[in-house]
Amino acid sequence: MAEAERIIGTPDTPDAARAEQERPGDDTASGERSDGSGPASGAGAAGETAATAGVPGTDEPRGPDARPRGKRRIAVLFAVAVVAYALDLISKMIVVAKLEGHEPIEIIGDWLRFEAIRNAGAAFGFGEAFTVIFTMIAAVVIVVIARLARKLYSLPWAVALGLLLGGALGNLTDRIFRSPGVFEGAVVDFIAPKHFAVFNLADSAIVCGGILIVLLSFRGLDPDGTVHRD
Repeated sequence: MAEAERIIGTPDTPDAARAEQERPGDDTASGERSDGSGPASGAGAAGETAATAGVPGTDEPRGPDARPRGKRRIAVLFAVAVVAYALDLISKMIVVAKLEGHEPIEIIGDWLRFEAIRNAGAAFGFGEAFTVIFTMIAAVVIVVIARLARKLYSLPWAVALGLLLGGALGNLTDRIFRSPGVFEGAVVDFIAPKHFAVFNLADSAIVCGGILIVLLSFRGLDPDGTVHRD
């Protein structure tokens, strides 16, 4: 019997006992890897955190897509304003030098002529008794347009505000530097259509800019580039 046990062996040997003790540990480790717990679950949590980054309503910073699209149109606004102002200023200098004190120049018969007139009122000769008030209004308009330029992303609005700014600056220059005095100066008008008030290029820029703003408002386009529907 002793010889048979020596040849066959028994399961109570130390090696067999150690093998039985190691198997449950291996199953547990493999179970941790298979069910996603342990280090694998930590990676999944990190992925979920990264996925929520930039989502509105969370504390994470938003991505670049959340920024306003396009570029601000400040350069366009001031470029249009400079062109409108320069054309108005040059035309008035020519009228004062060449036309003031002379006979009107007929452009299209009696329907359109150039005639130098000093206007103490607002656009098209209205309100001559309120020269100082109109000067203050022009200054306020310039300040408002300059402040609005900070959130300007619409190209049509940039053109419209540029026309308003250039026209307001043109007439404001006359109010300040022409006789009879500072803030009371008379504006130089010279475009005289038949059966209509005499005006200048600054008045034309203001009217065109105002009409464009009305059209943009009817279409629901805001200065920041957004479109709304009432």
